[in-house]
Amino acid sequence: MKLNCDIGESYGAWTMGQDEAVMPLIDMANVACGFHAADPVVMRNTVALALAHDVEIGAHPSYHDLVGFGRRSISHTAEEIHALLLYQLGALDGICRAEGTEIRYVKPHGALNNDMMRDDELLLSVARAVASYRRDLPLMIPVTCRHTEQRTLIESCGVPVLLEAFADRAYTDEGLLLPRSETGAVHTDPETIVAQARSFADKRGVTSHSGQWLELPADSLCVHGDNEAALQAVKAIREALTTRRQ
Repeated sequence: MKLNCDIGESYGAWTMGQDEAVMPLIDMANVACGFHAADPVVMRNTVALALAHDVEIGAHPSYHDLVGFGRRSISHTAEEIHALLLYQLGALDGICRAEGTEIRYVKPHGALNNDMMRDDELLLSVARAVASYRRDLPLMIPVTCRHTEQRTLIESCGVPVLLEAFADRAYTDEGLLLPRSETGAVHTDPETIVAQARSFADKRGVTSHSGQWLELPADSLCVHGDNEAALQAVKAIREALTTRRQ
């Protein structure tokens, strides 16, 4: 199972995350495209860092919400969703092409990601935008109990699908991420995080916040390394999954 991480989320003089420490530990970098974080210099430096460590580069587009870090829902028409996706994909892909590479997948960020998983019309708008940019470009979505139906919807647009799970987030009985506003939504104990990573890798599922078993097959595991404790958890997950393969 590949590890992916949201990365390149600094902006101007403001630094977010520990990109240089995290990049060697992951397989896929979800690079911010300027709408929730990042600027052209940060994007270019992040692409260079990913290439130096042979990490796949994915676009991490969002609503246009720098102040709210892309975590606030913004109402858009289908046409607007299409345009904002193309704008961000083109920006990052342009930098990638100048460095001799290209974006390999798309993973929406924050509120856009959450909203599209609850609204099939929005999910369809995102998939159509990705298809219009490049039809072989996979769309990464969180795996939920509706993953078969959602995969079919996306693939109807000619877009490949990557299913993503989270090692450090609690799940509802519907296979959605427990809202951050609720107690226990984010795991901080490294042992709990590693155990959840192993559960997805070995059993292709996880136990929900209420104790219900969820069948959630995933292609990639999202990890976070924006503080020292999270970084140590990523190292532990990398070691655990590497040992499992051996």
